[in-house]
Amino acid sequence: MLSENIRALRKSKGLSQEELAVKLNVVRQTVSKWEQGLSVPDADMLISISKVFEASVGTLLGETVAGEEPGELRAISEKLEVINLQLARRKSARREAVLWLLISICAAVLICFAVLAVLDSPYKGWDWSDPELAVAGTAYHAFEWVFIRLAPLIFTGSAAGIAVMLVRKRD
Repeated sequence: MLSENIRALRKSKGLSQEELAVKLNVVRQTVSKWEQGLSVPDADMLISISKVFEASVGTLLGETVAGEEPGELRAISEKLEVINLQLARRKSARREAVLWLLISICAAVLICFAVLAVLDSPYKGWDWSDPELAVAGTAYHAFEWVFIRLAPLIFTGSAAGIAVMLVRKRD
């Protein structure tokens, strides 16, 4: 909601992300992250944004506020806390998905190695005078040749990624 409100107010004022960033003394990427919902401005920045847009902080956060209330700052901080928790959950879910993707890659590489070891290059005994077998054997051999050279790099990279993610997860 905050991200949509910032984008809508910026566009209604006819400002680009770069122009808004200059007015707020931040980089354009910061404004972009706010509008994508990847981060949220802190309380001081919300006040600065509200001044630039000539709107209340409550309007930015999606509320219609009749006037300045003494508890408004507390309400703003509670809303920011909820937004930060949502962003943290989203980030955690992404990390979890990447971790499982890396684990799946490692498992797939190991399974392919096992299958290739069990098959033990069956094309060596094929009748190469048959054109279809010759093409299939060449394709199989090409796959095997490329896989054997790339798989250790892919496996090592994925294993390193898993280790890094598990270390970050502990912290």
